[in-house]
Amino acid sequence: MKKKYILLLIIAGIVIALDQLTKIYIHTKFQLGESYTVIENLFNFTYVRNYGAAFGFLAESHPTFREIFFLSMPPIAVIIIFTILRTVKDDDNLQISALSLICGGALGNYIDRLNYRYVIDFLDFHLYNKYSYPAFNIADSAIVCGVGILILVMLLEKKRENALANSTTTQ
Repeated sequence: MKKKYILLLIIAGIVIALDQLTKIYIHTKFQLGESYTVIENLFNFTYVRNYGAAFGFLAESHPTFREIFFLSMPPIAVIIIFTILRTVKDDDNLQISALSLICGGALGNYIDRLNYRYVIDFLDFHLYNKYSYPAFNIADSAIVCGVGILILVMLLEKKRENALANSTTTQ
């Protein structure tokens, strides 16, 4: 098996394990809505059930549509990730890692949807309980980090291509 697929399995596996372990802890030790202060006026662990996507997107949509949509998207995302990964150079560890983070995050939330029909969120950032960021989880964090890395890789590649094009036109 190629190194990039092994790296994907390792990184995605770590993300899934951390995500599921933390969610199991929250699900079994907290009551729904219960909150534990980690950093006063900034960060809590708060048990939230998210029936939608990021920030509760589609949470109010028809339950049948929501279930079909959210149960079909992660397998499609994984197929797309593997398709993209086939084109990534074997030594492009940054891009492989980014895709692995996205894959692990998608599968971590997918496991919740299969088990509960919702996603367990618990990382609750706020400022003096006045300004609050929607609760999220390890899987969400992995997806955001992976997408951020991919955007950075694309911007750096574009910058490199522009610099190369400028150097060849000035010669």
